[in-house]
Amino acid sequence: METKKVLTVLFFIMFLVFIGFGIIIPVLPFYAEDLGASPTELGLLMAVYSFMQLIFAPIWGQLSDRIGRKPILLIGISGLAVSFFLMAIADSLWMLFVARIFGGILSAANMPTAMAFAADITKEEERSKGMGIIGAATGLGFIFGPAVGGIFSDIDYSLPFYIAAFSSIMTCFLVLFVLKESFPKEKRHKDTNTTSSRWNAFKGANTILFILQFFISVSLAGLEATYAYFAAEQAGLQSKQIGYIFMIMGLGSAIVQGGVIGPLAKKFGEGKVIQAGVIVSIIGFGLILFTNNFVTAAIYLTIFGIGNGVIRPAVSALLTKTSKVGRGNITGLLSSFDSLGRIIGPPLGGLIFSLNIFLPYISGAFLSIVAFLLYQVYRIQLRTIEKY
Repeated sequence: METKKVLTVLFFIMFLVFIGFGIIIPVLPFYAEDLGASPTELGLLMAVYSFMQLIFAPIWGQLSDRIGRKPILLIGISGLAVSFFLMAIADSLWMLFVARIFGGILSAANMPTAMAFAADITKEEERSKGMGIIGAATGLGFIFGPAVGGIFSDIDYSLPFYIAAFSSIMTCFLVLFVLKESFPKEKRHKDTNTTSSRWNAFKGANTILFILQFFISVSLAGLEATYAYFAAEQAGLQSKQIGYIFMIMGLGSAIVQGGVIGPLAKKFGEGKVIQAGVIVSIIGFGLILFTNNFVTAAIYLTIFGIGNGVIRPAVSALLTKTSKVGRGNITGLLSSFDSLGRIIGPPLGGLIFSLNIFLPYISGAFLSIVAFLLYQVYRIQLRTIEKY
């Protein structure tokens, strides 16, 4: 299959994976509450999934360097299907926790493997385009998934979980019968079977890019956890309006990731895209402070989303170009740093929001400034290495 066709298939695969994931978002809190979950237990239910991904994403990424991308992608998506089915039939809270833990362990394979797949099939000058398409697919899945879940949850709380399981099963068939392995045996790394080797990508100047992504993830997760409360207090917006705002932001981000980041990276390089994305994110955080109605909320959050949305694909592309270890290893470790940020971001954002409603966005801007400075350090280190 030619690159364009494979990227199109990958797009639909990741879109279906994340639409299935998004379907359960609006209903899981109510479903867990019906099973007796307290607010604290609900928080743990959400966090345990990200924690499993933090641990297992590098393992799956490394394993894809050893046995190929397609088998790992099949494991990850089928694991999602089983976890959704287990949630659908859960009649106690412990079953819900088991399903979330199981799903977190296996679904941790999906994002790093898809990113490694995109890196395998694209030339270096097209790498950001491939990563952007993966990002656009996941973003659109998160946009449409919750809408579908909200509609069907009115019928029965368990129905969205069955739909998500069915969506994942259909995606497995798409991978099995349409997608061709991108990493044949002759290209696979034979030295990535030790635990220490998972950290081989975390060396030299590239270490800075992983830390940069962590700061970006913390700032985004803090915003996501508090924005609904902020918009309600500052602009009097209702939950439905806030949902529309996030949908507009997601669409703007997906359009930029899918259609703009590739040409920009090809012309200016990933480094310029990362810096521009961070600067736009900082501006977005600053503008959010002046939100006073639906229109300003939608515009300011979309500006932030466009800036934030280009950073991860550009960082992924740059790492796969510059690192000497397996691409699955790199993308798995990057997903792990992303998950760590998503674990720390929500409670941190909630804590500082309780002190002052503007603090999550001021601190988000500050963390983004730190990320921008980190990239300048990365550039200096690269120049120093080149001299010697």
